[in-house]
Amino acid sequence: MKRLIDKLRHDHSLTGEEYASLLSCQDTDTLLYLQQQAREVALAHFGNAIFIRGLIEVSNRCRNNCYYCGIRKGNTAVTRYALSRKSILECCREGYALGFRTFVMQGGEDPALTDEWIEATVAAIHNEYPDCAITLSLGEKSREAYGRFFRAGANRYLLRHETHNEQHYRKLHPGDMSLKHRLQCLQALKEIGYQTGTGIMVGSPGQ
Repeated sequence: MKRLIDKLRHDHSLTGEEYASLLSCQDTDTLLYLQQQAREVALAHFGNAIFIRGLIEVSNRCRNNCYYCGIRKGNTAVTRYALSRKSILECCREGYALGFRTFVMQGGEDPALTDEWIEATVAAIHNEYPDCAITLSLGEKSREAYGRFFRAGANRYLLRHETHNEQHYRKLHPGDMSLKHRLQCLQALKEIGYQTGTGIMVGSPGQ
């Protein structure tokens, strides 16, 4: 088993059977060796610093009806809200005083949060805190809108695609959403220059 771990670290790849064998391993010494190798690789690439982000949930309204999401538009049990720009800036001021240097504006795809409003809000944060990173997690937008937000001062964007299997994507989302469009959004974000974050859900129904 240690031979497989060494191979994975050196070649960065295993066969399907080798992955299955490694994932099903229960030997304590082997697992400790695997943890040691993983830690060395992680420290070499990422270091051991901890970065704290100030997460501002700007709205829980959403035009989409993703079946797994608690704030989907079809959920009538949720009390809806949206923060004003003044409230968001107050959050930033409090966070900055506490030492936060990254602000994250996160929310559903709220039609009331127009591209113009988001752009102006990003610009207001950037003007007041030019030494801070601004991350957005506001769903699918046009390439033009992403560019406007970037020029206003946003430099990171989080857009999870939840699954990379198209059939599975259809099980998790209504018909008016598509994996292809989601991936096009991610590609646009990267090309514009954002530090782009994405990811999948583990253990979702049908996975």
